Amino acid sequence: MAIPRKAAVLTALLAAGALALTGCAQSSGSTESAAESTTAATASAPLPAPFDGDPVKVALVRQSGAGDYFEAWGAGAQAQAKFANIDLQVTDARNDNAKQASDLEQAIASKPDAIIVDHGQTDTLQPLITEAVAAGIPVVVYDLALTDSTGVITTSQSDESMASGVLDQLIDDVGDGAKVGYVSAEGFAALDRRAVVWNKYVADHKLDVVFSTGKVSESTATDNIPLVDAALKQNPDVQAIFAPYDEITKGTVQAVIQNNLQDKVKVYGIDISNADIEVITADGSPWVATSATDPAAVGAGVVRSLALSLAGQLDETDVQFPAKTITQQFLADNSITNVTELRAAEPTLKLDDTVVADWLPAVSE
Repeated sequence: MAIPRKAAVLTALLAAGALALTGCAQSSGSTESAAESTTAATASAPLPAPFDGDPVKVALVRQSGAGDYFEAWGAGAQAQAKFANIDLQVTDARNDNAKQASDLEQAIASKPDAIIVDHGQTDTLQPLITEAVAAGIPVVVYDLALTDSTGVITTSQSDESMASGVLDQLIDDVGDGAKVGYVSAEGFAALDRRAVVWNKYVADHKLDVVFSTGKVSESTATDNIPLVDAALKQNPDVQAIFAPYDEITKGTVQAVIQNNLQDKVKVYGIDISNADIEVITADGSPWVATSATDPAAVGAGVVRSLALSLAGQLDETDVQFPAKTITQQFLADNSITNVTELRAAEPTLKLDDTVVADWLPAVSE
């Protein structure tokens, strides 16, 4: 018997929530996949110094969140590090700013060969990053806004292309002057950059923003459900919602379904993961488009950026990873159920041509 449309999406959301809650089990599975990726990559030149001797010690100081996006990012980083003879020593503060600062302090004190900082708050981390650079430790940051990036390699998804790609789709679907909602949060580098694009589209296309809400927490998807639910009850005539972070998007989808508006309200997100694909492709899902990079490929790309820098082969100090807009229709037309199948259908997500060298190809599955 076919699952009713509302129940189908709810089932997918529950499965996505289970993934977020089973981080250890999922991490194990992702790591195995990453190890397989390492053996699939083939270099055409030997490792240069400093990678041709003892493993290069790199501290990865993370502040990840819920969901399998961060698991995949970490697995990709680990796979690329293994390929490049890097000993990646990982800490994760999980939305605790004070802990991340402490983790970075300890990393600096351990005098690694380099440090990667993944996400975090500017005011908390900027002084410590400046301290690390002053101590002669090479630093690469990912999706972290800095007030002083002197001596630092900055990396990020191309948030401008991510936001503009999916917002182009929104405009194509609902048109200028549509009633729209916005679900996001301030103080996070990627979300702040996406907000700039959103504000421009609102002005250029005369969008009627009937509500703005949202937050980021350790339980982002769950915590956004009541916020969006309240906004929808006050504005049931909204036509589209932009929710530019997949955990926020999933909470928004749940709230739309709770209000029986899935046939009237279209949801537009950012990011992609196995759990996200399950929600997007569920029968009756209001999540119609997302703009994304492959998180595993990006994690690997950040490590490659560091490796090329240490080898003296990186000419740029700001590396951006291009995104693709993925529609619900594209996933359905290609029978895509997971990120592996998505990579096959959209190979540019692998970032095979981004920050690579003959001795340092991108890891791939």
